[in-house]
Amino acid sequence: MAKARTEENEARVSGSLPAQLAQFAFIAVASVGVFSFVKAARSDHRIAACSALCEYRPTYAGQNRTAPDFELTDFDGKKVKFSSFFDKKKPVVLNFWTKTCKPCLEEMPSLASLAQIVAKDGIRVVTISTDEGPDAVRDHLQVVLDGKPAPFAVLFDPEGEIVSGTFGTSLFPETWLLDGDRVIRARIDGARDWTSPFALEILTMIGRPGGCPVEFQGGLPAGPFKSLCANE
Repeated sequence: MAKARTEENEARVSGSLPAQLAQFAFIAVASVGVFSFVKAARSDHRIAACSALCEYRPTYAGQNRTAPDFELTDFDGKKVKFSSFFDKKKPVVLNFWTKTCKPCLEEMPSLASLAQIVAKDGIRVVTISTDEGPDAVRDHLQVVLDGKPAPFAVLFDPEGEIVSGTFGTSLFPETWLLDGDRVIRARIDGARDWTSPFALEILTMIGRPGGCPVEFQGGLPAGPFKSLCANE
């Protein structure tokens, strides 16, 4: 009787092995499928997050440089620290210009429109002029903005100590996009239409943790994630 029971148990065990192996195989296949799905979803998310940046092709893009703090005089003659524009931990658009730069003046209306559009989200637009001061640019701003007050901050750096000395800028206009921690996420050389959906998408992207991991050097995607730009 005992022998019969032993043989029966052995038969049960041997019979259950294929079922267990099949179950393990199913779990393994399912796990691979879930992993592949998560990986694909993550990749799709990154592609979507990078689409505007890839289209805009900035001269530089990255996440390893932080802009230093500095102090300049504003349109009212008051000393203002750059860090004060990050009080809400929101992105900041920093634009360098001068009144003798025609492209600078041509892009100014779209920069003003951008400032008005993103103000509701706490995003600030800050411009730095290398001209002597308010009196030197007042008439120019009134003309390009149709007599309306500038909806963005205007700071002055007549000696170029910050624009040239700190940021190394010699050609205008030049625009830097920074996240809420003053990390320089992108640099755009030349005039752009700042009301473009791409510009707004980029600002939205850098306002999120992580954002787009693609780096840009000289207007070309670089780094380990450059393949996220579809044309690369």
